[in-house]
Amino acid sequence: MTCTPLHLAEQIREKGFRLTNQRIAILNALHASGGHLIRTEIYDRVAPALTEPTVYRNLDFLVKNGLVRVTHTGNGQLEYELARHPHHHLVCRTCGAQAELAAEVMQTIFDQLESATGYRLTENHITLTGICPNCKPRGG
Repeated sequence: MTCTPLHLAEQIREKGFRLTNQRIAILNALHASGGHLIRTEIYDRVAPALTEPTVYRNLDFLVKNGLVRVTHTGNGQLEYELARHPHHHLVCRTCGAQAELAAEVMQTIFDQLESATGYRLTENHITLTGICPNCKPRGG
């Protein structure tokens, strides 16, 4: 999926919603980060132009409409990122480092789950926790 703020703005309009300055500011903050941000980090990047409740309300809207993905990566906080290519996460339990895992790597498992359960998966995200290569030598 193309992931520029301009492309995402077009998607908001195509869905019949208004493209507000608040939504643009949040999309730009996420795009500029190049990765994951927690709610307070997003707020810090758009304040004082936006209030905290406005940021949270618009984040919920963007997640609900598939433009932003929310992830629980095991650090106790939800992290937000632009909804670009599907992927999963690997998180180091020692240092908190994160790595992306291409969605294709897990596809065989998802196919087996659908076959075994009769469910049709419409959405999926997996966060796997382990010890990263940098921490392994230390016995992390």
